[in-house]
Amino acid sequence: MNKADLITHVAEETGLTKALAEHAINSFTGAISQSLSNGEPVTLVGFGTFSVSERAARTGRNPQTGAALKIAAKKLPKFSAGKALKELVDKPKKKGKKK
Repeated sequence: MNKADLITHVAEETGLTKALAEHAINSFTGAISQSLSNGEPVTLVGFGTFSVSERAARTGRNPQTGAALKIAAKKLPKFSAGKALKELVDKPKKKGKKK
């Protein structure tokens, strides 16, 4: 599912226009992005938690020359699925009866 599919799905499920559904999704993702840029995690109970993970600086190697190079520390967004989402994804699919 891509963003356009998500907008269509939200519009159909809520009865909103596609423009309003897109505005709602953009607002939702913007709020999460803003919170993460401030270093604050976002927890959606039953779905998961968005947080910021810090990667330490390290020494790497140039694969062509083998020369050592420094890789700077950085912060990355991280998502941890909640229990309900994990269970939903892991649930076995029911197979129909064959006649």
